[in-house]
Amino acid sequence: MAANSVRERILLAVLDAVRGPAQALGASVHRSPAVAITRDESPALVVFPEADAITERANDRVTRQLTIRLVALARAVPPAVPESEADRLLTVAHAALMRDGTLGDLALGIREQDGEFEIEEADTLVVALPARYAITYRTLAQDLAIQG
Repeated sequence: MAANSVRERILLAVLDAVRGPAQALGASVHRSPAVAITRDESPALVVFPEADAITERANDRVTRQLTIRLVALARAVPPAVPESEADRLLTVAHAALMRDGTLGDLALGIREQDGEFEIEEADTLVVALPARYAITYRTLAQDLAIQG
């Protein structure tokens, strides 16, 4: 059976890194959900892989940059302020992700890129705080499962 790609192992390491701290705040953790997060699943931290780009080729090695987006979701449940709840969740997720910049030696490094502020009014106030990270890693040109 073929091994998972380095990219997939990185995504699993990201989920492992943020799961404990997010759950300690009562948040559920999801990877690229196909349906909306329900009220019962919030607060929530969602991990989305956004892009995987080749940044350099050298002989049989390929340096890649995986862009992920972490989204902290919180709904208004008085007396809690959803913006503050989402901020706390994103803060612990950021600290957990940056604690080991190599994700167990899978990556060359992690760089924070940007963040946004999204507030939506549906049946209740929903706050989404997304933050993007670029994770640099290297593979062999002929095998995505082997680190370069």
